[in-house]
Parts: sequence; structure tokens; C-alpha cells
Amino acid sequence: MLYSRHISHLDLDTFFVSVELLRNPKLIGKPLLIGGSNDRGVVAACSYEARKFGIHSAMPMRVALRLCKHAIVVKGDHENYSKYSQLVTDVISDTVPLFEKASIDEFYVDLTGMDKFFGCYQFSKELKEKVTRESGLPISWALASNKLVSKVATNEVKPNGQLEIPFGNEKNFLAPLSIMKIPGVGKETGYKLIKMGVETVKTLSDIPVSLLQNLLGKNGTELWRRANGIDDTPVVPYQEQKSISTERTFQQDSIDLDFLKTELTRMTEHIAFELRSQERLTGCITVKLRYSDFETHTTQRSIAYTNSDEVLLNIARELFHKLYERRQLIRLLGVRFTDLIPGVRQIDLFSDTQEDIKLYQAIDSIKRQFGEELVGRAGGLSG
Repeated sequence: MLYSRHISHLDLDTFFVSVELLRNPKLIGKPLLIGGSNDRGVVAACSYEARKFGIHSAMPMRVALRLCKHAIVVKGDHENYSKYSQLVTDVISDTVPLFEKASIDEFYVDLTGMDKFFGCYQFSKELKEKVTRESGLPISWALASNKLVSKVATNEVKPNGQLEIPFGNEKNFLAPLSIMKIPGVGKETGYKLIKMGVETVKTLSDIPVSLLQNLLGKNGTELWRRANGIDDTPVVPYQEQKSISTERTFQQDSIDLDFLKTELTRMTEHIAFELRSQERLTGCITVKLRYSDFETHTTQRSIAYTNSDEVLLNIARELFHKLYERRQLIRLLGVRFTDLIPGVRQIDLFSDTQEDIKLYQAIDSIKRQFGEELVGRAGGLSG
């Protein structure tokens, strides 16, 4: 007889806020906003105290400050956040046999089979205690038979909570929840369903799958599966050494700095778009030069996890200038991103505005529909 899967989903509570509170305990209990402090900035993260005023991430900072005039705004420190994320990753890696790092602040742990030897609930409880003890960060977790239910359950017990959904009880657990709590149900899909009178997961799960297919296309089948607590997605083992790279050997060796910088911009932009398309972030960038005499040099820098063109381009240019000291003809130029983790485009905690975010999203949308060559930075366009 096959035993059931045991998947524990761990989520660091208000991760960015919690790191700031470790650095400045005087902020504990106060409405805290992290993000751009100017009028055009956005809220990247906020404390539970701030959420009571209706504030949420991606909200314009000026709107948030109107809702809560006494809120404290912190610019944020991406490097510090990456450091704590790596610390928690190391703790989990040293403790569990198989885990997946789903983003900078959440993990899936596959504990299948461990119930016979130790007890999955007890193991998850002790792992939570170990993470908090070694990092100082609060963490919530939920144990279930699949990733979907464990993630939803974790969101239900925040902050600093823990929960087990027994095997066979997945559908009953999801039934009373709002359809908006199901991963993948965005505003547009949610609006369609609510107009039909579908507000709870129970109602959604009772709709024939064929009807959902007619309404939502191929996404209808997956939505029906999720509403019924069905998810066969495996926990993908976390590997830090994956990379995305590109390099070009020139037809004619060059010492033309304008040409070399144009190629560097184009190449970096290309693999940054590939990074976002795969929903990944990079924590390390490497630039490679090969001179006409075939002597090759590389330099790299560990960075705060990102997939932002602007950030990656600036660092690539700095590394290029650091490398290119001999002023000899260049035969080959390359860029590589390593230390990859799953993650979608991050709101820049320093300078992104609503206009910036919309622009970046529009550029990526055009690239996906019509090809990368259609739009790009002026610095990456050859004359």
C-alpha cells in the first residue's frame, strides 16, 4: 500500500519587515512601510500593524501615507535581505533531506515517509524552532499531502502559526475559503466567478469541469483540480549552481569601447529577460573577456537577488570596466548569472515607481508576444 505524501510549506512572516525589526527593535509594534520614500514610490512590504489601515504591497507610497500618516518608511536593504535568506536556506539544507526554495522567503520540504520514523508534524515544529533560533526570524508552516494545500494552509495561520491538514481532508479544509485564496485566481478570473455567484472554493469545486473549461479555457481544468485539493506537483530539489549565460566571439577582434558596451548591454538584457521568463532571480553575476591572444579573464560579484535589467546592467558595466585594463583587442565577451532561485520580478526597494513597474511589465509583454529584438534599451542597439 502506498503511503501519502507529506509536504511542509514554510513561509518567513513579513520577511523584509522582520529583517528590519531585527536591525531596529524600536520599530516593533509600529506601522512600518518598506519601499521608495518619494511621492512616486511604492510599498514593497508592510508590517501587520500597517495592514490594519488597508495598506498592502505595490500600493503607491503617497496613498499608504494618507491611510496611515504616522507610518514609518524604511528604504530597505536588499543585500541584508539576501543574507538572511541564505542563512535560512543553509539551516534548512543542513536539516532536511529534500527541499525546494520557492522564493527568497518560502520553502517546500518533502517529508514523505518520515512519519513512520519520527513524525512529520514534530519534525516541522522543530525545524521552525531551529530557523527562528538561528536567524531570529518568525516563520509559519503547514503540513499537507501536496504543495497547493500546504501553501494555502500556511497563509491561513500567519503570523507565526502552524497547522496540519490530515490526508483526505484537503477538500474540506479548502471548502469554506474565498476563491481569491486559491493560487492562480487573479482579479480578472475572480471577478468572472464572483459575477456568477461563485464566492467560495466549495461552490467552485462543485462546478462541472467542462463548464469551467468553456468559461476559462485550458485554465478551467487546473482551477477545478485546485478547488478540489488536487496537486501532483513534485518538490524540486534546490540547487544553487544553476546558471544562465551568453557569450559572443566577434568576427573581428575589437577595441571599440562603444561597440563593446553596446554588446554588453544587449547580452545582459537578453539573459535578464530569460531570467524573468523562467521566474528566477540571480544572486551572482560574472563578466568574461578573452583578448586577441586568447588570454581569458573573468570577474564576478555576489549581489542581492534580482532580475532587474537596470540593476544587472549597472553591475555588468562596472565589472567590464574592472576587467578591461590592458586596452588590447577583444575576441570574446560573455555574461553569466549564477546562484539562481525561483522568484518573480521584484519591486525595487530603492527607486522603482509605479511608472517604472508598468513600463518594465509592458516591455516584457511586448518581448514575449513579438520577440526580444523589437524593443530594448538604446545602449543595446547597434547603429
